[in-house]
Amino acid sequence: MPDATDPGAAADAERVSTGLAGLDTVLDGLRIGDNVVWRIDDVEDYRGFVDPFVAQAVAGERSIIYLRFGRHAPLVAPGPGIKIVSIDALRGFEAFTCHVHRLITDYGRGAFYVFDCLSDLLSAWATDLMVGNLFQVICPYLYQLDTVAYFGLLSRSHCYTTMARIRETTQVLIDVRRAETGCYVQPVKVWERHSPTMFLPHIHQGEAFRPVVDSSDATRLHADLERRKGETTQRQLDYWDRLFLDAAEVLNHDADGERRRTVLEQLYHVLISRDERIVALARRYLGLQDLIEIRARMIGSGYIGGKAVGMLLARRILLQDDPERWERHLEPHDSFFLGSDVYYSYLVHNGWWPRIMRQRTEAGYFTEAQSLREDMLRGRLPEEVRSELERMLDYFGQYPILVRSSSLLEDGFGNAFAGKYESLFLVNQGSPEQRLAQLEEAICRVFASTMSEDALTYRRQRGLADLEEPMALLLQRVCGRYHGRYYFPDAAGVGVSRNTFVWEESMDPTAGMVRLVMGLGTRAVDRIEGDHACVVALDQPHKRPFRDRDDAVRFSQHDIDVLDISDNRLRSLAVRHLTSDPELPLRWCAELDREATQRARERTGGDPVWRITFTPLLRETAFVDLMQHLLQTLEAAYAYPIDVEFTLHLADDGTPSFSLVQCRPLQTLGLNQRVELPVAVPSRRLFFAADGHFMGGNIDQPIARIIHVDGPRYSALTTVQKFAVARLVGQLNRRIADRDDCPTLLIGPGRWGTSSPELGVPIRFSDISLVAVIAEVAELGDGMVPDLSFGSHFFQDLVESQIAYVALFPHLGEASYNPAWLSALPASTRLPLDLEDPPDDAVAAALTWLDARDTGLRVVADVLCQRLVCYQAAG
Repeated sequence: MPDATDPGAAADAERVSTGLAGLDTVLDGLRIGDNVVWRIDDVEDYRGFVDPFVAQAVAGERSIIYLRFGRHAPLVAPGPGIKIVSIDALRGFEAFTCHVHRLITDYGRGAFYVFDCLSDLLSAWATDLMVGNLFQVICPYLYQLDTVAYFGLLSRSHCYTTMARIRETTQVLIDVRRAETGCYVQPVKVWERHSPTMFLPHIHQGEAFRPVVDSSDATRLHADLERRKGETTQRQLDYWDRLFLDAAEVLNHDADGERRRTVLEQLYHVLISRDERIVALARRYLGLQDLIEIRARMIGSGYIGGKAVGMLLARRILLQDDPERWERHLEPHDSFFLGSDVYYSYLVHNGWWPRIMRQRTEAGYFTEAQSLREDMLRGRLPEEVRSELERMLDYFGQYPILVRSSSLLEDGFGNAFAGKYESLFLVNQGSPEQRLAQLEEAICRVFASTMSEDALTYRRQRGLADLEEPMALLLQRVCGRYHGRYYFPDAAGVGVSRNTFVWEESMDPTAGMVRLVMGLGTRAVDRIEGDHACVVALDQPHKRPFRDRDDAVRFSQHDIDVLDISDNRLRSLAVRHLTSDPELPLRWCAELDREATQRARERTGGDPVWRITFTPLLRETAFVDLMQHLLQTLEAAYAYPIDVEFTLHLADDGTPSFSLVQCRPLQTLGLNQRVELPVAVPSRRLFFAADGHFMGGNIDQPIARIIHVDGPRYSALTTVQKFAVARLVGQLNRRIADRDDCPTLLIGPGRWGTSSPELGVPIRFSDISLVAVIAEVAELGDGMVPDLSFGSHFFQDLVESQIAYVALFPHLGEASYNPAWLSALPASTRLPLDLEDPPDDAVAAALTWLDARDTGLRVVADVLCQRLVCYQAAG
């Protein structure tokens, strides 16, 4: 047994044999912790060095783990001491890396590894960049756990940048080349070892490795090797670039051949999507020229993400369907695409991959994400990415830019991720250096939003937590025009091809619905406190969901979101501050309120008062017809309901032209199955009822639990206590183990999800993700009133999560609300909160948690007759 205090014995214990005595002499042996990269011309040459290494390791009773993922023949045969693990590279970089990381963790210290030829990953990942990233995250972990690992790389398959990264990271790099005179081995890097001849080429003959010590022989050898290598202009290119060079050649010389179809299929699956439904659409509408044009506007490599794909598909669908119409009314897009590989490179570049591996575990899913998100806000992009962003900024000049999330799964069938990831407006003012810094900060914010609690909750709730979800970005010039120091579009909106928010029985849900705003579209997609988009049912565009004129004024748009060029920020302005601008399209977007104008003039001699109603646009232009045609055409192509985001440019004569910002499949709730409403419900069994103001399709939902926030008690709380109520709701929501087994009704005052506690309970999506029905009650005395922002991200969350919604306005006579029904329930129905950190008494008193399973409580609704009832079915 070696003496632990003997330095020589310790050094011997660190040595590992390659299985070839002559090669051990050249390299001074391998060391524990070595990653050995064999740069080869043929996989069979790699096999020649794998075989003796494996045999030597098995003889030394070492564990050998062979990672099998290549398309080439297996390198290691089954046998004692050998574990063969198959990994599917087509699942993507993250899934592959996670699998390898878990293997290394599970097998622990001292295991030996053989990897298939890494070059075979190019067919799955389509870029050298990700092969380099893989090596940078796996190699240090292997070194840390005292392993020895073999990797193969085809010498002509990788660009210089990737090889430089691998050379920098690995401990040992060896070239294996074949010439007329035999097989030559030349160490390129051997960490902390050297000799006078170590880095010379060595001819391999049997067990012997003889250095080429004659310079004349070396010159002839290298000349022969260069002839055999066949150096080409593509040698220094990334595999990604070579793909598109091949695509351009096919476009020019192979109009309809098999090679064209092969190239298209490859590009669809590495650029567009992994979802076969999206790929099927791409086959119909995106040709080779389209894909090459996308590449010309890409920064980095990888997928362009769901949001970008949806936008491009929608444009091509419309232009193919009716070119004459849409060439006139559809503006060209002016977008760039940050590829999804940049997201992974960002994580690797900043040294965060070990933390990503911890976050991907059950224990670290939320806890690790919190700190990781904070650091991701302050990371730095790789220099090569920053250089490309500089060139993009040169192209855009100082026009404002919209930095939009476009993750791999985003805007797919059933997975909208509406509002889960950040999208940011950049006013894009300042010096080139300042504008680049602002852009980098915005990109980091979008990347960091992948670690937000809402996004992670959404992924877990929808069974997506284990799927690869890299973040690409859609970088768009903001459509609009300058109004002095302000920049904004004439109008913007959201359109849905299925109107699940119909408020009259005569309305046709299949006709679609639009939410319109003046200015930036933020007010169309978000719930804005005290402000409302114009909701238009396209089959009856002049009917609005208001009781009277006062409601029409109150539930209208009062502020406009703009980009302030002077202050370099997004801001909101009251409409009245802009109405003096002659370029503002009030002629088409608003109506003069004559009564209010008269009153203003009598009091102060003020300016005319305009109400944003869009009535002239709807009555006098082709907008409604165009919008219906747009939505119906896209729904027909998708064979699925869709929703779009758009901006409008209005000509002097009101002619609208659309800039499509987004298009995605729209998940809707059941409209088909009819529901039997109770004919008459005694007041003692009625909890609440509403005519209209609900969403969720036809509903027949039993209720097992109730979370009730008492309006008057909530109103009396301090702001800090109101946020404590929101946290308490979130804690109870997370206790729901199975939503189907324990359907829960959440009911409270004002607006759920508001950012202003005085207007409602400031919960987040993750705080309500598991409830079945959410109800908002107008508590007029306290100023807490539901906000019917149908079509906003908040409501899309509810639809997609299959959470029914109802707003109750008892004072309008269109709803009944009987909180006494709750008070009359037996004390046994009240459930204890049982929290480790119990809230103060006032907070606890504002919330009641009840077991309603034995009460027979149901929520029943019929969309067509616009009636919803929550009642006790028996008792």
